[in-house]
Amino acid sequence: MVKHNCIGIRRYVAHDKLQLIMTLELLVPAFFAPEEVDDFAAYLDQETEDYFVAELKGKVIGAGGINYGLDGETGIISWDFVHPDYRGHGVGSALLSHRLHILQATKGIRTVTVRTSQMAYQFYERHGFCLREIQKDFWSEGYDMYFMTLDL
Repeated sequence: MVKHNCIGIRRYVAHDKLQLIMTLELLVPAFFAPEEVDDFAAYLDQETEDYFVAELKGKVIGAGGINYGLDGETGIISWDFVHPDYRGHGVGSALLSHRLHILQATKGIRTVTVRTSQMAYQFYERHGFCLREIQKDFWSEGYDMYFMTLDL
């Protein structure tokens, strides 16, 4: 487990699933469309490659993952979110930093991508990601997709 200002970051385990879904539901509709909750559950069951949770005093307060492109050169930031009570306290930055460190140490990875929304893209801009494309109503009506990249 990695510590960052008392925030522990560790690998996701199956018993985290319910708590993560309940946390994501707190972010609907401000940051996620309602139907994305089921998408996230399916992701946890079938699509995680490297997924991490952030904890504070034993409570899961955020999560985020890494998937890997088939080209062997791309790391994909996936399913980031932080419990609303802990937004603005560095949890998201700690999770992103943890994953970028892993990607920088992974042989062959040269680019990091993220697909996010208009509600969160500025967070990634602050961390050096560049906006490449916007698709209106991609996730659901009113939830646009912002495709962003970061060169390592």
